Amino acid sequence: MRVKHLLNLTGDRLHTLPLVVLYLTDGCNSRCVTCDIWRSPRRNMSLELVGQIAGALPALQTRWVLLSGGEAMQHPHWPDIARRFRAQGATVMLLTNGLLLKKQAADVIASVDEVIVSLDGGTAATYHAIRGVDAFELVLDGMRAVQAGGVPVATRTTVQRANYHELPQIIEAAKAAGASRISFLTVDVSSAYAFGPRFQNGALPEGEDFIPLIAIPAGHGPAAVALTPDDVRALAAVLDELETRFAGDFASGLIAESPAKLRRMVDYFSALNGAAAFPPPRCNAPHLNVVIEVDGTLRPCYFLPGFGKIETGTAGRAPLHDLINTPAAQALRQAYRTGQRPECERCVCPLYKGPRALLRL
Repeated sequence: MRVKHLLNLTGDRLHTLPLVVLYLTDGCNSRCVTCDIWRSPRRNMSLELVGQIAGALPALQTRWVLLSGGEAMQHPHWPDIARRFRAQGATVMLLTNGLLLKKQAADVIASVDEVIVSLDGGTAATYHAIRGVDAFELVLDGMRAVQAGGVPVATRTTVQRANYHELPQIIEAAKAAGASRISFLTVDVSSAYAFGPRFQNGALPEGEDFIPLIAIPAGHGPAAVALTPDDVRALAAVLDELETRFAGDFASGLIAESPAKLRRMVDYFSALNGAAAFPPPRCNAPHLNVVIEVDGTLRPCYFLPGFGKIETGTAGRAPLHDLINTPAAQALRQAYRTGQRPECERCVCPLYKGPRALLRL
């Protein structure tokens, strides 16, 4: 029953698992400036591991499965995997860079319920500069092909120095390609867990510890994508323009965030520059979902460390329900909930669902 989801909010033990994020592969055919995952050899999630996860989800009342990566569409069996979860009653979403959407449109239409496309530029030149591939029109064509087949396509834009001035063009491009929802979030420059190794110059010197991007000098490496104080002031003006120019799209919900929520990006970038405190995120994601990496490593969200691993091929392997409730897992949930995880202060993608929302799942 849906009311069982509410039990997740009463403590740090999970009774259900409404959302599961699967990293089907850690390979990627983009070359983004904010992510180093494409530099590493590709690994694909094994079908044995997929089967073990799929077998556990009905008892956990999983409502959504998000296929991610890397680039999920590079997994050779991703359509079969998607259809397997759909057959169990889950809503399957595909998070993709969109490079293969046009080529694999038939599989997408037959296999998933929603597509979420990363659209990080409003022009071909900006898209190329950020994503490292010349594919702006290809991505838009893929969106049109999938949308024409009846699958809703949303866009997600990571706002950074190279593209904040193009937010109006990004909205127009997404609308022209038939987007059902347009969303924005600020670029992350500090996570040690979410986007591949993310070390300066793409490699970690032997014997050295992780270097958070925020510590890399301005103008070097991915940290350079954060906005300067002058950029922050310019972003505020761009957001004023959006509120007026796209008032109807805000009102209809086509643009997912309200103008007030978008202005939190100004606060976030101001905080990165030391000019303000970080806006406190409202988030209970670790109480609602789990991220499963290609090798079975479990994490409470994109930005927090792992707490266990699903083992395959062993007779004594622990069921998923037990793995998500180990002492380490519950300790992580307690730590974020009580403000003890520093990653949460700078979180760019909080997820919150209250009791009413959980009852509607």
